[in-house]
Amino acid sequence: MTTSSNDAVSADVAENLTAVSARIRRAAETAPAGPVPVPELVAVSKTHDAAYVRRALDAGHRVFGENRVQEAVEKWPALKADFPDTVLHLIGPLQTNKVKDAVALFDVIETVDRPKLARRLASEFESSGRRPRCLIQVNTGEEPQKAGIAPGDTDDFVRLCRDDLELPVVGLMCIPPIDQDPAPHFALLAKLAERNGLPVVSMGMSGDYEIAIAMGATHVRVGTAIFGPRKPRPAA
Repeated sequence: MTTSSNDAVSADVAENLTAVSARIRRAAETAPAGPVPVPELVAVSKTHDAAYVRRALDAGHRVFGENRVQEAVEKWPALKADFPDTVLHLIGPLQTNKVKDAVALFDVIETVDRPKLARRLASEFESSGRRPRCLIQVNTGEEPQKAGIAPGDTDDFVRLCRDDLELPVVGLMCIPPIDQDPAPHFALLAKLAERNGLPVVSMGMSGDYEIAIAMGATHVRVGTAIFGPRKPRPAA
């Protein structure tokens, strides 16, 4: 059973969190190959303002994802001060000139995708003393417009990041092509993670997280089903 993008989303964030969490548990319990561990829910709060996100924090949720470093820097320091047990994931592309800010704020960086970025992160980890956990983003569809390391280069890139640069690499992440069945992409990511001894597999979003759970996701990234449609960004 998959999540329909047309499902009604309540204006009540706490209610939506309860509903999504229940669907996650049900998907884990009823996976076709047998029950699987219930994955962590990363509530994707990008484009939603701090007051709206605070509703989820007040409801007890503590794991969030943001797509843009600058937006997170403007929104999250005050929220994390009020809720210090929050775990914040960067799930969008990371530019090298934003590494310092990202390392200072985020607890998990899911989008390590190229050697230049990996080396810049290693340098910032050493100078700052902070070591956010890292996931390597894999471009499972090998789409030229999308970030991520190619599947065939993943093993070598894991070795570079984990062994040579000593980054705290704990897993892999992917975003399948929007016009393809996500299941083969999720299966590929899970296989690559297992082969490299990586315990974290971040895959699945509002429209396909139940499929991802059946394929071994340890983390699912859900935004619209919790917070509603993305709010438009202000014009530059």
